[in-house]
Amino acid sequence: MVKTKFYRRIFLRLTIVFFLFSGMCVGKAQPLNFYLGARFDGLSNATVMIPDLWSVSQNQAGIAWVPSPSVGLHFENKFAVPEYSLSAMSAVIPTGHGSIGTMLYYFGYSMYHDIRVGIAYGHSFSERFAAGIQLNYINTYIADSYGSFHSVVAEGGIMAIPVENLYLGVHVYNLTASKMSDPERDPLPVILRMGMGYQFRQRLFVSIETEKDKSHKAVFKTGAEFNINETFFLRTGYSTNPGKPSFGFGFLFYNFRADIAMTLHPTLGFTPYFSLMYSF
Repeated sequence: MVKTKFYRRIFLRLTIVFFLFSGMCVGKAQPLNFYLGARFDGLSNATVMIPDLWSVSQNQAGIAWVPSPSVGLHFENKFAVPEYSLSAMSAVIPTGHGSIGTMLYYFGYSMYHDIRVGIAYGHSFSERFAAGIQLNYINTYIADSYGSFHSVVAEGGIMAIPVENLYLGVHVYNLTASKMSDPERDPLPVILRMGMGYQFRQRLFVSIETEKDKSHKAVFKTGAEFNINETFFLRTGYSTNPGKPSFGFGFLFYNFRADIAMTLHPTLGFTPYFSLMYSF
């Protein structure tokens, strides 16, 4: 029993090192902001301009262009360590006055976990312009006397298609500079994302994006999706700070879409991703 507690404490310390490495100050209980959807992971998340079910975690304007009710499941395993796994679900329902979306995810294990619930609304003002907004409830728990912290965070974005095949997107996470529940802790990061993508003859989509918050250098991302045929897609991408390549593929069968991706962190190694979506 003593050895078990000792190893648990060692693992908690390693968890803290992981979050420090990822740019999160655990001492101030700042949760990471995860982007969901293995399709997007295969493109290194250069996806702020792509409408999709998983726009509910990337740019809520995109759910306005989801054509039918859809649900999805997502799983990822950070650096192939079970304690760093993330499980999520998402749903989007188009209505006559816009689309309603929701998402839920759980990241971590018993000694550290981050739970997030979000509800979104997206509205298309025309075939070429859409906007969306989302409210998230975040709860973060850290063992060893750190305790539990929570916050409500707003985010939103726009998408536009100014000319045929050209897609633009802008998104801001944490519009109100919200803090966690402890007033001594710093505000959560305000993250700005801007990007564009172009569709070449229905066979190739190429995207570029930049992401910036106040405390870190800008991240530049690029992705490419190859439509091999009507049911099979290949994807690749690259993001900076640190340099991290990504790879993935997806396939359609009936009303299902399955996506698999992998990224390679230069120090921490591989992370696999899997998503499954169903459209009614």
